[in-house]
Amino acid sequence: MTKSESIFGNKMSKKTIRNSNNSKKKFVKKFGDDSNVDYKLALEDNRYIGKTLGVKNIIIRNDDMSPSENGENAIKAGLNEGFDNDKGIIVGNIRMGFGHYRISMAIASAANALGYTPYWMDLNSYKMTTGGKVINAQNELYSLGSRISQKSKLFNAVVWEPMNYEGFKKISYNSSDQKNAELMTSVFKNIPKDIPLVGTHVWPAQAAVHAGMKYVVNAIPDNWPMALHLAEGSLHTVQTHSALLGYRNLNGMNGKKVLNPMSKKDICYTGHYIDHELVANIEEDCRKRIDRANKKKPVRFLLTIGGAGAQREIFASIIKYLLKPIKDGKACLYVNVGDYKNVWDELIKEIPEMESISKTHFNNWEDTESFANGALDENVEITGIHGFYHENIFEAVYCTNILMRSCDILVTKPSELSFYPVPKLFIKRVGGHEKWGAIHSAEIGDGTYECEDIPHTLQMIKMFIKDRTTIVEMCENIINNKKAHIYDGAYEVVKKAFELKNN
Repeated sequence: MTKSESIFGNKMSKKTIRNSNNSKKKFVKKFGDDSNVDYKLALEDNRYIGKTLGVKNIIIRNDDMSPSENGENAIKAGLNEGFDNDKGIIVGNIRMGFGHYRISMAIASAANALGYTPYWMDLNSYKMTTGGKVINAQNELYSLGSRISQKSKLFNAVVWEPMNYEGFKKISYNSSDQKNAELMTSVFKNIPKDIPLVGTHVWPAQAAVHAGMKYVVNAIPDNWPMALHLAEGSLHTVQTHSALLGYRNLNGMNGKKVLNPMSKKDICYTGHYIDHELVANIEEDCRKRIDRANKKKPVRFLLTIGGAGAQREIFASIIKYLLKPIKDGKACLYVNVGDYKNVWDELIKEIPEMESISKTHFNNWEDTESFANGALDENVEITGIHGFYHENIFEAVYCTNILMRSCDILVTKPSELSFYPVPKLFIKRVGGHEKWGAIHSAEIGDGTYECEDIPHTLQMIKMFIKDRTTIVEMCENIINNKKAHIYDGAYEVVKKAFELKNN
C-alpha cells in the first residue's frame, strides 16, 4: 500500500485515492515525467550566505544549458565535486514566500555552528525538472490566492481562510501531496542516501522519503496541526508542545473521527527554529533594548514586507502614523521590502512626505551589513526611515535577520517570524493557520496578540512609544525563554538528524 493510500495506518477512501492519482496524472500531462532522467549534480559555495552560514548549493550541472536555463544557482565557475558523508547535512526547501527560506537559514546556521556542512537544496530552483515545474505552478496559485485575500473580504472569508484553516488540515489533502511528491524525486538519484536531510517544507521531506533517503527530518513550521505537513517515513519536529499533541494524534484531520495516531518515534518537540547568530546574542541584544527603553531613545520599529507586498495597506497606515513620532525623535523605522522594489516605490508614491526623511539601502549588501552592525553600537543614534531592498532572495530574506538584532519591535504578520526572539507586534494574519503563531507568542510573552485591524495596530504602536515597560517586559521574557531552551529548536533539529544516522 502506497503512502497516498494509507497515512499512519489510516486508510484513504477510494475517492481520495482516485483524486490523488488524477492529481499526479494532471501534472504529468502538463509538465511531463522525468523520473528516468539522470540529473548530474554539483556543489558550489553560496555567494550570498555561504560565507556567513557555511552553505553550499546543490545544483544541476548541465554543460549544454546556459546559466539562465539552469537557474540562478547554476554558475559553472567554482564547482566542487563531492559530498561530505560524515559532516554533511542537506537542507531541503522551496521558495514559497520568505518563510520556508528563513527556516532553512536557521537550520543551516545551527548546523554550521555545530560543525556540520549545510547543503542548500531548493527543489523550486530546478526549473527544468518536472518537480520544479509542479512546485512553481502551486506556488503561483498560492501567491495569487494570498493577494486576492488581501483585496477581497468575501474571498478571504469564503475561500482563503477556510482553505488555510480547515482545507489543509484534512488528511485526504496529504494523500494528493504524497502522490505529487513522487514527481519530485528525480534530482535525488545522485545524492548519497545516507546523508541526513532536513525538509523545511513538507514537499522536500516527502520527496526525499520517496527517493530512498535514509535519514529525513521534517521540520514542521506551523503551530496549527495540518495534514498538509505530514511526511510519513520522516521524523517530524514541532516548535511547541501544543503542536506536538495535535500532530501526534492527527487531531481533527478527518472531522470528528478519531484517527490512528503517529508513534512516538515519528514526532518530537524541539523548540523554535532560530539562527545561531540570534540565539547566541539574545541577552546582549535584549539588554540594549532595555537600555534604550529606559533612556527614552527613539523606538526602532522593523517592518518586514514579504511575498508580493501583501498587507501593504496596513504598513502604509503604520508609516503614516509614525511620521510625526519619527520627526519628533520618538521613533525610527526600518522597512525591508525584500525583493520587491515596487512595494517601496508604491509606498513613496502614496506617502510622498516619507521620502525626505528616508535613506535607502538598495542592492548593496555591504552597505546593509554595515548599517546593521553599526546599529548594534550603543553610541550610535538611529533616526529617520531606512529602506532595504535586495533583488537576490537570500539577501532579501536574511536582511530581516540581521536588522532584527538592533530593532526594538518587529512588526509582522504571525507567520514563521512569530517564533523569533525579538519583541513583536502582530498585524492581521494571511490565512487562518497563522493566528496560532500569535497566540503562542503572546502566551510566552515575547509578542502581542494579533491586531486584526488598523486602529488596534496603531493603538499598539502608540503604546510602545508612550510606555516603554512593555518592551522591557518582553525582553525579560525572551531572556527567560532562552533559559528554558525555547529558542534552541534549530540546534535540536540538526542533532536529531544525526541521531537518526548514528543510531
